[in-house]
Amino acid sequence: MNLVILYANNNENMSNFFAEDLSLPGDRIIEQKQAISDKTLKINLNKNIYGSFAEIGAGQETARHFFRAGAASRTVAKAMSAYDKQFSDAIYTVEQDGRYVTESRLHKMLDHEVKLLEERLDQNEHPDRIYFSYANTVATIDFAKKFKGHGWVGIRFQNEAQGEFNEIILHIQFKENDVLLQQRTLGTLGVNLIYGAFYQYHDPKKLIHHLYDHLDKDQLEIDTINFSGPAFKNVDNRLMSLFLVKNGMADAVMFAPNGKNILPANTLFRKNVLLLRGSFRPVTIVNVNMYQKSLHQFLTKNNLSQEKTAVIFEITLNNLLALGEVDEQDFLDRAELLCALGHTVMISNFKEYFKAVDYIWNYSQEKIALTIGLPSLLEIFDAKHYTNLSGGFFEGLGRLFKHGLEIYVYPFLNENNEIITSENIILHDESLKPVYNYFVEEKQIIDIENFEPKNLKIFPHKVLQKIWNNDESWQNDVPVKAAKLLKANNLFRKKDSL
Repeated sequence: MNLVILYANNNENMSNFFAEDLSLPGDRIIEQKQAISDKTLKINLNKNIYGSFAEIGAGQETARHFFRAGAASRTVAKAMSAYDKQFSDAIYTVEQDGRYVTESRLHKMLDHEVKLLEERLDQNEHPDRIYFSYANTVATIDFAKKFKGHGWVGIRFQNEAQGEFNEIILHIQFKENDVLLQQRTLGTLGVNLIYGAFYQYHDPKKLIHHLYDHLDKDQLEIDTINFSGPAFKNVDNRLMSLFLVKNGMADAVMFAPNGKNILPANTLFRKNVLLLRGSFRPVTIVNVNMYQKSLHQFLTKNNLSQEKTAVIFEITLNNLLALGEVDEQDFLDRAELLCALGHTVMISNFKEYFKAVDYIWNYSQEKIALTIGLPSLLEIFDAKHYTNLSGGFFEGLGRLFKHGLEIYVYPFLNENNEIITSENIILHDESLKPVYNYFVEEKQIIDIENFEPKNLKIFPHKVLQKIWNNDESWQNDVPVKAAKLLKANNLFRKKDSL
């Protein structure tokens, strides 16, 4: 018997010694995902990658993968879990709100662990090393299985020796109903994140996509992600939010006026919510008038304080897809104007209004209101939009109004120059009018008062056409601040003019 022995150094893959498999006619191209063990071993065998693991709340599941892969001493400087609150507070200090599963806690963990790396490791002894610190603070499902659990996960890392640190921070919502399954999911996600930080940081969208390697979207949702540091200086985190929703990794994401992605749960928690859905292409003085008037009525009618009320401008993925594929620049132009006006923006997968209301109700059981134009009200009371529900039209309305929802309606000017309100509206199916009248009588459908009649002739698509035609009168149709920004940054340019 002849014995052939092949030797490979630590940085080579044994597959390099063999010819690739044949490709046959009719084969489908399938993207090969690296096994989790392959990812950890590749990192462990890299003599320069070195760092620490700090995991709280779901075991040391990520570090475990690196230890099991072998050669972990090349990668792991330290792995620890401070489960006891007093130990955790002694190491990372006390949070003002007393909570432990927060973004602030995660940042303190990363700050502390990176500081220890810099203090205790001699860079001169290993000049080519690139350091990292991985951390997570997580709450898994409770015993009653009422709260599925969530967590903050992040990595701070160098992409070149003695370089500045970069950071990737994300928030996850668990969907599984078993704590052991959630722990395994977290461990897999952690490995994917660390691997992505070193080998895919040049392409953030690819990095996000591969966070789900060997995971399913039914296992967890990533509803917030932020990239920072010199390696990501050209990354717009709003586009990363859009990528999450577009690829079904999140039902909805939010970003603040400063453009940073924010956690929906924190934004909505125990807040009254006024939601405005629209195309905002571009935002017009009608949108501003709708927002200001409806907010005033909402607060006055329910005796609410503005400080405890969140106003959210929602753009649905369905709206962004109206012209075909999602145009990222078009999306950024809309977001730029809304942010400039100081608004919080939500991107969602919610085609139906009741899904948006259900989503908000998950985080806040306070008062919820929608501000819409009259044509949208007609669509809500059109039975054809509820054929996919087993209870049809009545199930859809029941889910929409079940939380005491209020709908504030902006009037519409029809082709005969008649002002149409909730009082003289004609439904697509007039047999549904008794159901409609019930919600009017219950004061859940409310006309917006003191509107400007001249604004009823302003429509976003007409404003956009004026911009494309260099008709300067468009400036009268948008807020002053938005007009200045639109002109200064040349937003909403027509495709054929680029």
